[in-house]
Amino acid sequence: MKILMFFHGGSRNRGCEAIVRSGVALLKNINPNAEVDLASWRPDTDASIPMLDSIFLHQQHDIKKFSVQWFIAILQLKLFNSERYSLRYINKDIIDKIPNYDIFLSIGGDNYCYGEQPGFYEIDRCIKKAGKKLVLWGASLGEQDLSALKLADLKTFDLLLVRESLTFKALHDNGLTNMRLIADGAFTMDKELLPLPQGWIENNTIGFNFSPLVYKKNKASQEAAMHLVQYILDTTSMTIAFTPHVIEEGNDDYSCLQDFYDAFKATGRVLLLPNDLNAIQYKGYISRMRFFIGARTHATIAAYSNFVPTMVLGYSIKSKGIAKDIFGTERLVLNLDEISDKKLLQSRFDEMLRDEIEIKKLLEGKIPELKIMAQNAAEFLFQTN
Repeated sequence: MKILMFFHGGSRNRGCEAIVRSGVALLKNINPNAEVDLASWRPDTDASIPMLDSIFLHQQHDIKKFSVQWFIAILQLKLFNSERYSLRYINKDIIDKIPNYDIFLSIGGDNYCYGEQPGFYEIDRCIKKAGKKLVLWGASLGEQDLSALKLADLKTFDLLLVRESLTFKALHDNGLTNMRLIADGAFTMDKELLPLPQGWIENNTIGFNFSPLVYKKNKASQEAAMHLVQYILDTTSMTIAFTPHVIEEGNDDYSCLQDFYDAFKATGRVLLLPNDLNAIQYKGYISRMRFFIGARTHATIAAYSNFVPTMVLGYSIKSKGIAKDIFGTERLVLNLDEISDKKLLQSRFDEMLRDEIEIKKLLEGKIPELKIMAQNAAEFLFQTN
């Protein structure tokens, strides 16, 4: 059996890496003989992921003006009002390989949160036309993300593996039935314990992750986050470990956190983790933190899965849904419009500090259940006809 994971943006986003790492491990645990390949926009970043059988480049191909493809695309558009030819050509790296695989895993997770995706729909249409199994792996999307075209596409999938209950409800309320509720595979991902850096205080270091994505959506959030860092330094004895989790050009946590580090390095109580660690190495550091505050979902999953009380600077349904599935409410998750509220950030931090023992006990009780739900994903996939 041959399986292709596709719509992977590359492992400079350690959350994307975590999805692939955990996914291929879960699949091969259930079916060791399965051949699992990865189509990646940045295959050079994925070489360290174990158990993949091969990795190939998925790039979108431009249609050059006045080329044969350009004339055909124009003709199709004028005669039939159809962009299918151009969409197939642009995504030929995937479509040309459809005959080679039995199962296709669309693994972008929240790719469907970003407006209409006609290229996705055309790839999915070609996969199903060829009679192959199509599965959405670890999906998150909300009511506001749904459209008639998107719902029509999702209905063609053999299976939607949904990683939190808010997405499950949104899809169910819109008539979809081809779903199973699972948990994100990253809950099961291994960790690697590297030596602790200078300045780290064992059992008294708090992780702090902030992202350019959050800043772009709420410009006042960075000042509020800086204020929170100062509050932590003023009211506790903890060291703060600034923790990047996405290191991509134009979307680089490390560059963003460098500003935080520079602002507070004179205190001697902050450190900046390097930008060249892989997902399991970041998880290793996060696992040894006392608390974690983070904007990147998979950084917070690394914390939750190691029973680290966590405050989420959330900006999407996945953050809210995951917290709800753990605690029964969206506990310690702040909406995008809330994270610029200095007093609210301070209040939520105080709550996390106050309820530390209770939160750890809740995590210790719930995370094993989520790991089982994550493991179920591979079983559901192989059971689906």
